[in-house]
Amino acid sequence: MLSNRNKNVIALACALLLALGATAASAQTGGTYAPPEEEASYAPPPAPVAGGWTVYKKATWYGPGFWNNRTACGVKLKKRTIGAAHKKLPCGTQVTFTHNGRSITTRVIDRGPYHKGYAWDLTKKTAKRIGFLTVGAGPIQATVTPSS
Repeated sequence: MLSNRNKNVIALACALLLALGATAASAQTGGTYAPPEEEASYAPPPAPVAGGWTVYKKATWYGPGFWNNRTACGVKLKKRTIGAAHKKLPCGTQVTFTHNGRSITTRVIDRGPYHKGYAWDLTKKTAKRIGFLTVGAGPIQATVTPSS
């Protein structure tokens, strides 16, 4: 008969082996990457997708005050512009945002957000299309596909 302490040690060892196995499996399938400076304590680990990764990070949206200005990537921001801002991903990186079962695929067209704790800024039109406009700010699922 095993003592409670031995059971805990075995459970910990099993969890470690499972974690190491998942790491080895993701390395064989191309691995996943999430920028470490954007790690959030509430986020599940990145899930591998074809050539990219899925993350759950905080987002907000921006709009009217920035319309008719050029973004950091050279796009003229209009009322109907679909896009997103990220601090470090290259311009043109494809991202699919999902909120409450609604998705939209867009590209990184700007830099930001510059509020601590936020990883994404969506244009007003992007936020509206997935029902994030009324939320304003909060966690969102983003599936990133790096441009090749």
